[in-house]
Amino acid sequence: MRTHRLFIIIVLAYLGLAALFATRTPAWQAPDEPAHYNYIAQLARNGCCPVIEPGDWDQAYLDQLRANDFAPELLDNLPAVQYEDHQPPLYYLLMAPIFALTDGSLTALRLASAALGLITVICAYVAARQWRPQQPAFALSAAALVAFLPQYLGITASVNNDALAWALTGVTLVVTLYHLRDEHVMTGIRTALWLGLLVGLGLLTKVSTLLLLPVVAFAFLLRWRRLRMSFGYLLGCVVVFGVIAVGLGALWWLRNLGVYGVPDFLGLAAHDRVVVGQLRTEALIADVGVSEYLSRALTTTFHSFFGQLGWMALPLPGLVYIAIGLLLLVAIVGWFVRRRSTDPVGTDITLVLAVMSILAILQYLYYNTEFVQFQGRYLFSGLIPFALFVVLGWDGWRGRLLGRRPLGIFVLVGLPLLLIPLDLWLLWRVIPGLAP
Repeated sequence: MRTHRLFIIIVLAYLGLAALFATRTPAWQAPDEPAHYNYIAQLARNGCCPVIEPGDWDQAYLDQLRANDFAPELLDNLPAVQYEDHQPPLYYLLMAPIFALTDGSLTALRLASAALGLITVICAYVAARQWRPQQPAFALSAAALVAFLPQYLGITASVNNDALAWALTGVTLVVTLYHLRDEHVMTGIRTALWLGLLVGLGLLTKVSTLLLLPVVAFAFLLRWRRLRMSFGYLLGCVVVFGVIAVGLGALWWLRNLGVYGVPDFLGLAAHDRVVVGQLRTEALIADVGVSEYLSRALTTTFHSFFGQLGWMALPLPGLVYIAIGLLLLVAIVGWFVRRRSTDPVGTDITLVLAVMSILAILQYLYYNTEFVQFQGRYLFSGLIPFALFVVLGWDGWRGRLLGRRPLGIFVLVGLPLLLIPLDLWLLWRVIPGLAP
């Protein structure tokens, strides 16, 4: 019962901090927020769905806006910023009624996105309970790490389809892990149906959810191997899952083929033709060289994964990144000193989490082969596995040095809570500096 109360406190703290980020962050001072907002406005006024076209991206105008902190006298042409019009529509369809009811209130849309962000926090907790069912403190620590990460709060408290994409990714992961724990063979087809629905909704939200297709299929394979089911049953689960997921995604893909032509079923080629002037990877490497490119990529990715607010304009203090790096190093060493689990299902869950993490990294690397996008949030498809692996390392030290004594539990849960003072400092001392 005490665990549930502590988790409720984490939930309430997340909601409070997210609401503060939503209300204290100056208008439009979140990555791509004007373009996401304008997609919603187009849906609310004209119906589904907008088409990305030349003129939706104006590099000179965007540079001017960012350089002047989105000063009110420069916002007359802001509705023309529409370079997210190629995105799948589900998030925007959910936000359109809120837009209509609140007369386009940016704050209302931000708060709705922040509420979606809570789903990922809950999923981190539930996923941890599935991985380590006898360690409630492990789950509390993982949930707190996700909930209070400054970059996560900054993005989920803005108008951005990432909030829904991460939520659906989290729910899919939780259902997948429940399925791995389920020893009843005949539940597979029913679970495949639900997972197909969840992944299909993800495909109608953001392209990044494509990684869920191989993750779920891999989980089906692991469960089939462990329970020694017939190959036909495995094939049936994969087919049911794939048909539903891909069938839902195809509703959008077929529309794109009709609008943008073959083979641009994702609308990405149309997007690439429109964003003239966006910095390309090839150009940056030619300008600064490979070693400098890699240095910038690693440094900026690390910084912006944990916190680089605004349009990447406000990194955290250098000492904060050093402290984070040390805590990550402690976690990595903790993987090697921890006591190994003998739970076969736990091993399968570890494999699923590892595959999901690797796919998230590969997605990020692929995106950066064309455009320079060193934004750590693009790795957040693997945020829950990241949090679980970090806490696993910390828990390894707890198990070796402190056992199950109250001090060990306090340290494990307390480490991510150190982010709360950082969040409050950012809210009151740093974020207001983004105002024009």
